[in-house]
Amino acid sequence: MAKQDFYEVLGVSKGASAAEIKKGYRKMAVKYHPDKNPGDTEAEEKFKLAAEAYEVLSDENKRARYDQYGHQAFEGGHGGGGGFGGGMNMDDIFSQFGDIFGGGFGGFGGGGGHRGGGRRATVKGSNMRIRVKLTLEEIANGVDKKIKVRRKKKAKGVTYGTCTTCNGAGQVMQVTNTILGRMQTAATCNTCGGAGEVMKNKVSGADAQGLSVEEETVSINIPAGVTDGVQLKVAGKGNEAPGNNSISGDLLVLIEEIPHETLTREGVNLHFDLYISYPEAVLGASKEIETVSGKVKIKIDAGTQSGKILRLKGKGLPSIERYGTGDLMVHVNIWTPQELNKDQKKFFEANLGDDNFNPAPTKGDKSFFEKVKDMFS
Repeated sequence: MAKQDFYEVLGVSKGASAAEIKKGYRKMAVKYHPDKNPGDTEAEEKFKLAAEAYEVLSDENKRARYDQYGHQAFEGGHGGGGGFGGGMNMDDIFSQFGDIFGGGFGGFGGGGGHRGGGRRATVKGSNMRIRVKLTLEEIANGVDKKIKVRRKKKAKGVTYGTCTTCNGAGQVMQVTNTILGRMQTAATCNTCGGAGEVMKNKVSGADAQGLSVEEETVSINIPAGVTDGVQLKVAGKGNEAPGNNSISGDLLVLIEEIPHETLTREGVNLHFDLYISYPEAVLGASKEIETVSGKVKIKIDAGTQSGKILRLKGKGLPSIERYGTGDLMVHVNIWTPQELNKDQKKFFEANLGDDNFNPAPTKGDKSFFEKVKDMFS
């Protein structure tokens, strides 16, 4: 049976914003939540499918691949990764998207968790955010960065035990008198904050949750073609959470592009302004220019006009979605001398009326706007 379209799963359009996608997922997740549908296997499968759809559509890069290739994008051949593919259990889903349901667990407050159907909560540590600056050359080739971060980790020697208030369930039962009679409801345990565990011993240098701040070197693999402002995730390298039944948060890496001295970026294409002299424009020349992969020589034909655009195929940046590589656009500008000596001035004065120096554009000589249009066609 064909897999249902992820946008249909979340009840949103293909042009939906990130906020609309999150809202759609929360609506579906609440509707098919296991605690609302105990023992309903069909509701549980829909709950998992909604989580899989959100995992893909909430990630800018995965969403782009999905829009291009559909479900096949994550079945091999188009960049791999993404989607739960039926291999994630309920605790995995709640640990990854627990913040969708309203955040943490009291004293452990690090980030998400779940307790339903008798399962102990999985507590996730808080995410960390860092900014990494990259040159165009690093963006063109991809790079491995080693970054020092200070993250919260369980202090050495700290131990955790079962909460005696809730016996490790993370919830306690409360009885409320109503006009309809006595009503019994489950509430988060105030002692352990829903985690089912409490710290047994105090360790020197640790906080009230048994965590201490330690410096760690983290390796970050940055793929080629990233753009300024894109955010990458290094799973499990954020802050740890207290307790034995916990997982670490994620390290979110914000990419910042360092402006290049001579190259200007426009998507996957690059632009370079080349200035040549009048003699070079008239007689032709060979010029060396800089690219992200090193210097290359280009030929300037005799009679080249100012404003001509030379397109160097494949000398731009790779697409992060693996759609190929952009081009380098070389914009030729003829430099007009600012000062002339007497002989040079006499030369130009003598040729003011010469037909070879008079502008004589033909239909084959395209305007600036036509050149720009050709460049992107």
